[in-house]
Amino acid sequence: MTETEPAVDPWVLRFDGFDPAAEGYREALCTLGNGYWGTRGAAPEARTDAVHYPGTYLAGVYNPLSTEVHMGEAVGDPVVDLVPTAVMPGPRTPFEPLPEIGVLGRPVLAPVAAAHVRDDEHMVNAPNWLSLWFRTGGTTNRMGDFTAPDTGWFHPESADLLEYRQELDLRRGLLTRLMRFRDPHGHVTRVQSRRFVSQAAPHVAVLETTFVAEDWSGPLTVRSAIDGRVANRNVAADRLLAHLHLMPRTATELGPDAVLLEVETTRSGIHIAMASRTRAYSDGALLNPTRRFLTDSSRWVAHELDLTLERGVPLRVEKVVTLSTSRDRAVVSPTMAVATWLRRVPDPADLLAAHEREWQILWDEFEVHLHSGARQSLALNLNTFHVLQTVAAVDADLDAGVPARGLHGEGYRGHVFWDEVFVYPVLTLRRPDLSRALLGYRYRRLGEARAAARATGHEGARFPWQSGIDGRDVTPTELFNPRTNRWMPDHSGLQHHVGLALAYSVWGYYQATGDVDYLIEQGAELLLEIARFFASLTVYDEAADRYDIDGTMGPDEFHDGPPGHPGQGVRNNAYTNIMVAWVMRRAVDTVAVLEGRACRPLWNRLRLRPDEVDTWEKIGRRLRVPFHADGVLSQFDGYEALPELDWAHYRARYGSADHSLGRLDLILNAEGDSTNNYRVSKQADVLMLLYLFSAEELRELLEELGYSLSPDLIRRTVEFYRVRSTHGSTLSNVVHSWVDARADRERSWAALCQALDSDLGDIQGGTTNEGIHLGAMAGSIDMVVRCYTGLEIRDDMLWLHPVLPVQLDKIAFSINYREQPIRLEVTATNLRLQLPAGGATPIRVRVEGREAQLYPGQTHDFLLSGPD
Repeated sequence: MTETEPAVDPWVLRFDGFDPAAEGYREALCTLGNGYWGTRGAAPEARTDAVHYPGTYLAGVYNPLSTEVHMGEAVGDPVVDLVPTAVMPGPRTPFEPLPEIGVLGRPVLAPVAAAHVRDDEHMVNAPNWLSLWFRTGGTTNRMGDFTAPDTGWFHPESADLLEYRQELDLRRGLLTRLMRFRDPHGHVTRVQSRRFVSQAAPHVAVLETTFVAEDWSGPLTVRSAIDGRVANRNVAADRLLAHLHLMPRTATELGPDAVLLEVETTRSGIHIAMASRTRAYSDGALLNPTRRFLTDSSRWVAHELDLTLERGVPLRVEKVVTLSTSRDRAVVSPTMAVATWLRRVPDPADLLAAHEREWQILWDEFEVHLHSGARQSLALNLNTFHVLQTVAAVDADLDAGVPARGLHGEGYRGHVFWDEVFVYPVLTLRRPDLSRALLGYRYRRLGEARAAARATGHEGARFPWQSGIDGRDVTPTELFNPRTNRWMPDHSGLQHHVGLALAYSVWGYYQATGDVDYLIEQGAELLLEIARFFASLTVYDEAADRYDIDGTMGPDEFHDGPPGHPGQGVRNNAYTNIMVAWVMRRAVDTVAVLEGRACRPLWNRLRLRPDEVDTWEKIGRRLRVPFHADGVLSQFDGYEALPELDWAHYRARYGSADHSLGRLDLILNAEGDSTNNYRVSKQADVLMLLYLFSAEELRELLEELGYSLSPDLIRRTVEFYRVRSTHGSTLSNVVHSWVDARADRERSWAALCQALDSDLGDIQGGTTNEGIHLGAMAGSIDMVVRCYTGLEIRDDMLWLHPVLPVQLDKIAFSINYREQPIRLEVTATNLRLQLPAGGATPIRVRVEGREAQLYPGQTHDFLLSGPD
């Protein structure tokens, strides 16, 4: 059986048939989570192998491991066996040093010639709670061998499947699987399972499986386990790295129907405890089957149940799981917590009802009605669903950031990047409390960012390109190139612009909420320390009265230095310099906003020098911005002098099989060449400026820097970079759709459809298996909400200038602007704003240049002039 296209129901992601080649993609898209944890949509009877990867990830739970790397030396194919073969280290005393685990569990030895030991921090693949094995007929296996090949356990890839369907209900956060199969005895059995990770009780998940013997009666054996024998093996390029993160601690039986497993991460020392309760029912009556308690060296724990199926009579097996870690607040210990919660957990039907109510609240806040094609509506709902699953439970106590690949896989090792700049607008305009909690992740790591700046001789705070558990820079220094089977240098840590994106998000939160308390408590300190760092990066050219910034990278990762000088960074990256100018002005504004307010502890922490604000003001007006001879904004000094790439040659050689040459850096490296040598971009760089700022704002920024930016120059700049981008990042389609929204609505819509389809269509050819692309998902939502409506927040006012693509008849959604809920409905000719009655403060709006003040309870229609 083969995979079919997802059905046209915009609220149900449906897959018909079992397709081993597509299983990893399905698992990622069918992930269920709540922001505290997420579990891939793997089959309950699956184990990690070449087809399945049943991963579970916990927000903020990371662990570093060390691996010996031989730079430049061919290392053979990446390890392809996905089942860990090494024996885990046993329990240790609290003060016993931990052994380092190398590739396939081998201890790392002292470095040898041409090699070094690298540390890599990973979001940890936690124990697999889904595991529910079954077999029909025959005699009951009484061995405790989980992997015995002759036990007859059901596996979809080897079964005689008559029907197989999987459905993800986005409205309810419920994953259902229906299958019918014929066993070796010729008997037909129907099995339906459904699962959810609770939004109402963030530490609880439920798996319910119903068996029906269609034409037979006889024995059914069910094995319900928690499996701690897992590793981080989801990403092919990382399989040469150490991957065993968990040590066994406790495996025990809590009672006749419940078991508990506790493990500990090897270096970060985080304890993870899971407890599960498995019960069986027939005709609503609780059964009392024969059970066996099974365990394996404290790494795996299970109950095995002997049941009997009667022809046509449904038999339901209910598995309820509770989870806790040592990072949780208000618990004595994770093991005590999960045991207590499991005793108190409500009936699964009540749990599901509460879970659905929570999802209804989220959809009331975040749903965007897209009156267009069903495929686009499904993609938009799916993207919204996965953004919410990644962040909905995040609060200050959880202390988690925005992982670029969600809680859906191990891509980018679960690290936090600048992708959050694409996520915050979606959250801040609906649930600003979520944005504040996520920004708190950065604030709590401000000390580490300050130390990183001092270590390089700079002031302020230098936030890392990749962040994990404590805010250290965990950006890898090597990248494995599968085209050469060699490690190559990775200089992406030069992307200091992550701090600029953070400052942008801080100010965006303040503008949307007017929350001065947040500025006093956290926001101002973040923004001003980022301003300090970039001010200390500048070098003043007295002759030209200009400031320069050298040795950085912009968003385009294809350029980490001039030709022949990789890793030195570029000079005067236009995106970086213009963003720095903007940050300097916002730093000045922040000081002005807080002047005279009761925030003495903040000023005591910052210790502003008398001349600092004046220096920021001057830098913000005199940073150098490079241009080509014809006036096009230059990506950096010297970009114009680079030769053109022979696009025809590379497209003819690699074509669409390499997905538009998205990883041209790997291709050229394999040829002994470098993307540093050409006018080529992995993703939007200069054009990011037109994503973050309206053309009017960008024009004002450049004018204050002493440069002009005409509409024609914007058009030519967009066209120059559009034809030189490989779109090697899913974020690039979002930005290109945004910048084309006014000038070329057809092209904008096409790029938006690509962005919407980033994961639903797996447009990068296999990367969705390693986790969804959260920034692209959020950015596609933001395109509809902010870009096509022209929604901005400036000067304490809501600005709107809608221009819909012809493919969109209408869009409708709700936002939360300064504690005032607003319903927006937009067509080609009309914008309707509805404010519910209540005690909120009136708001000021500006629609196509017309200002109005709207009061609670008011509905106002604005006639629109149409496209520019």
